[in-house]
Formats: sequence, C-alpha cells, structure tokens
Amino acid sequence: MFNNIQTILDNPNVFLPLIIWSGLWKGLALWRAARLKQVGWYIALIIINTLGVLEIIYLIATRKKYQETNGCVS
Repeated sequence: MFNNIQTILDNPNVFLPLIIWSGLWKGLALWRAARLKQVGWYIALIIINTLGVLEIIYLIATRKKYQETNGCVS
C-alpha cells in the first residue's frame, strides 16, 4: 500500500497539482483567519495539513461572519 502512495507522490504530474491545490486553500483560509483576528484558527491552519479539507471547512463555517464584518451580506 505505501509503495503505491510513494509512487503516486513521486510523480510530478500528481504532486505539483496537490501542492497548488493545498496552497491555494491554505492561503485563503489563513487570510480570512487573519482578517477575523482568529489567532487559534490561524495557528491550527498553519500546523495541520489536510490537503485543503480543513481549510475549506473553515471557509464555509466562517462565510457568514466574514460577510457581516466586511459589509458583503448577500
């Protein structure tokens, strides 16, 4: 099993898109945590790497609060 995972991760056609995907979501989530002054979430998002899963959950969970603080209520 681990050989299969290692083979996939050694392939740059798979690994590079994973890095870009994860970096995009992490950047968006860290930006929002900083704007909302949520230090605990900011630290957790930096430490925990989940290929964007935690970041997407955080962005969805804080959407309403972020819109309210920025006057973007839709």
